[in-house]
Amino acid sequence: MKIIIIGAQAAGASAAAKAKRINPEATIRIYEKSDIVSFGACGLPYFIGDHFSDANEMISRTPQQFEKDGIDIKILHEVVAIDTLSKKLKIKDLTNGHCFEDTYDKLLLAVGASPIIPPFSNDKLKNIFTLRDIYDGQAIKKTLNDAQVNNIIVVGAGYIGLELVESLVALNKKVNLIQLDDRVLVDAFDAQITDIIAENIKQYCDLHLQEKVLGFGGQDKVTHVITDKDQYPADMVIIATGVKPNSSIYNNLGINTLKNGAIITDALGQTNIRDIYAAGDCAALYHKVSHDMVYIPLATGANKLGKVVGENLAGGHCQFPGTLGTSALKVFDIEAGRTGITENDAKKAAIAYKTVVVKDKNHSNYVAGQTSITAKLIYHADTRIILGGQIAGGVGSALRVNVLATAIWAKMTIDELTMLDFLYAPPFSRPWDVLNIAGSIAK
Repeated sequence: MKIIIIGAQAAGASAAAKAKRINPEATIRIYEKSDIVSFGACGLPYFIGDHFSDANEMISRTPQQFEKDGIDIKILHEVVAIDTLSKKLKIKDLTNGHCFEDTYDKLLLAVGASPIIPPFSNDKLKNIFTLRDIYDGQAIKKTLNDAQVNNIIVVGAGYIGLELVESLVALNKKVNLIQLDDRVLVDAFDAQITDIIAENIKQYCDLHLQEKVLGFGGQDKVTHVITDKDQYPADMVIIATGVKPNSSIYNNLGINTLKNGAIITDALGQTNIRDIYAAGDCAALYHKVSHDMVYIPLATGANKLGKVVGENLAGGHCQFPGTLGTSALKVFDIEAGRTGITENDAKKAAIAYKTVVVKDKNHSNYVAGQTSITAKLIYHADTRIILGGQIAGGVGSALRVNVLATAIWAKMTIDELTMLDFLYAPPFSRPWDVLNIAGSIAK
C-alpha cells in the first residue's frame, strides 16, 4: 500500500499519523510545497499581539518527527500534475527545479486554502499584507516594530480580522476596521449577536461598515486606503477578506466541487474519483443540521476529517459524522460562540423555525466581574429540536456554546434545556443559567 498525501498542515498531518498507526507497513509519503509543516494558523493574531514570541509554538510536529514515525515527508516539493488514470504524479523540487514522477495507490488532497484578495488597485505596495502562514506573521510583526508604523487598516471583519484588531490596539496602534457588509461576522452570526460585538469594537477602534475598499495610495509603501466613501492614512494594511481553496492542482481532473472550488467528498472523505480523497481547507464538509455540503475552513473540521480519511487510506471504513460549524472568538471585552445554523441559514433552507433571545448575566450579582450575556437559539417550529445557537457576553460566555453543540448533536428539544442540570456556583453562573431560561420561555 502506497499512500501519497499532498499537503502537510492540519488535515494532511492528521491523516498521515492515523494511517501509519492503522497500517504500519504502508508506505506513506507527504509532499509539502512550503518548508512549514503541521502549522496552526489560528495562533497568528496572538503571535502578532505579543502573547508569545516563539513562532515555533504554532508548529505541532517537525519534519524530523514525521520521519521518526516512519512517514516520508518532502518539504519544498510541489505536485504540479496528477494523472488519475495511471495514478502518477509529477513533482517539482523547488530547491533545484528538478521534476520527477511518483505513483500512488491512494491519494489525499490536503492542499489547503489561500487568502482572497479582491481586485484592489495598487495592492502590491509595500506594507500591505495578508495573514495565512508563519512568514506572514513574522513579516507583520517585524513591520509593527517600526516606530513610524502607527496607522493600521484592517480590511475584513471576519474572525481573523477581529482578532487582529484586538491585538493591534493592544500594541497601541490606531486601527481602522473596514467591512463591505453591513455587519461584522456576517456569515457566522445573526444581527442580535453581531450588534453586541460591533458596539464593543467601537469603544476601541474605528469601525466602518458598508464601505468598499477600492485601492491603495503611495509610491513605494502604502500611505493611504481609498474607499467608496473616504480615504484614510495607512502605514500598514492587513487584508483579511476570507480564504479560497487551492484548487489549481485538481480543477481539471473532473473532481466534483462547490462553486468556490471546495472538493465534495462522501462520508469516507473520498471524492468522485476512486482512491482520491480530500480533507482540510480545500474540502467541503457535510453539515449535520442543513444536510448540505458547506465550506467551513476551521482547524477542527480539518483535523477530524483528516483523521477519518487517514483511517480509510489505511484500509478502514470510518465515516465522518458531519460538522456543526462550532466556533468562537474573543474580541476586546466580548466572547462569542456559535454552532449549528443561524436564522439566516434557516430562511435560506426554507426550514420552519422559531427563535428565542435571552439577555441575562454571566454569574451572581455579588461576585466581581459580572457582565451581560445574550443567547439566541434557533429551533424547529414543529419538532422543537434545537437547530442552532449563538452566545455573546463576558467571561464564560463562549464555552456555553459547547452545551448547545452537544444538544444539537443529540437532537435535544428546546424544552429539554429548561431542566438541564447545569452547574451553579456564584463565580460561574446563576441558579438558572441563561440556557435554562431560554428553554423555559421558548414558545
